[in-house]
Amino acid sequence: MGVDLESISEATSGAIGSLLSTTILYPLDTCKTKYQAEVQAHGQRKYRNLSDVLWEAVSTGQVLSLYQGLGTKNLQSFIAQFVYFYGYSYFKRLYLENSGSKSIGTKVNLILAAGAGACTAIVTQPLDTASSRMQTSAFGKSKGLWKTLTEGTLSDAFDGLGISLLLTFNPAIQYTVFDQLKQRLLKQKLKKAEHDSSPVVLSAFTAFLLGAMSKSIATFLTYPAIRCKVMIQAADPEDDDDDDKTKRAQSKSRKTVSGVVSAIWRREGILGFFKGLDAQITKTVLSSALLLMIKEKITATTWVLILAIRRSLLLRNGRLKNV
Repeated sequence: MGVDLESISEATSGAIGSLLSTTILYPLDTCKTKYQAEVQAHGQRKYRNLSDVLWEAVSTGQVLSLYQGLGTKNLQSFIAQFVYFYGYSYFKRLYLENSGSKSIGTKVNLILAAGAGACTAIVTQPLDTASSRMQTSAFGKSKGLWKTLTEGTLSDAFDGLGISLLLTFNPAIQYTVFDQLKQRLLKQKLKKAEHDSSPVVLSAFTAFLLGAMSKSIATFLTYPAIRCKVMIQAADPEDDDDDDKTKRAQSKSRKTVSGVVSAIWRREGILGFFKGLDAQITKTVLSSALLLMIKEKITATTWVLILAIRRSLLLRNGRLKNV
């Protein structure tokens, strides 16, 4: 079939966009993750709101710890977005070629996006688990990637995989909504610029708004599962008292979907499943909107570079054959 240059272009631009957006918003992501991982105990909680996490880092002189696990998160994010955008673009292209259709309906788009998301979740789950544990560790006590992955069993590295597969509908919903809205806007622009030879693309602001809208919808629909996943992957508390072994055993027993659901229900009630929703929406909406905005802006450049490289290789091969 040959190399699918269009899919590679989509995947590369998506991965670069993810890398930049993750780095920019990482301190917010750390605060959000630590806030979500805490479960109320005996009517008391360490963090009453998101700003308490930030204040803890500032007051203890551990501001740089807000970036603990950034390297792992960037690696996971880059690989995840490359695999996702490549799979999504490739599946979409394959469907159009085999079906003979000129467009893809919402249902088919959702299935293709979910399939790409499932492949991504399986490939990157160990890195996702490691980054969550590093973020939820006490400030200044985060371990390296290799130590984090090897301190447990192989199955521990895949903690939360079931929920991750369920959450593939999150980006599936997001990118389906974004893609459908984008196509409608581009069609309107094409009608207005029929005699204009310049390419029709979304503006950075429009891409940002579409990204924010699509991610808000996806996040709200899947948030209870998102919080359960964070709690399953969170680092175990490091205590030095006599109850250490007991607390660790209780923590292990909660690292299942049923255990986490039970803990949230008993200690926080139904509203506990939505604890940190505002922080999650703020972070994920900004992250996804930035990702899609950056991707839209660099896709054309990436495509031109890939075509230039391909042309250069073809010219070189042609010269070698003539020698």
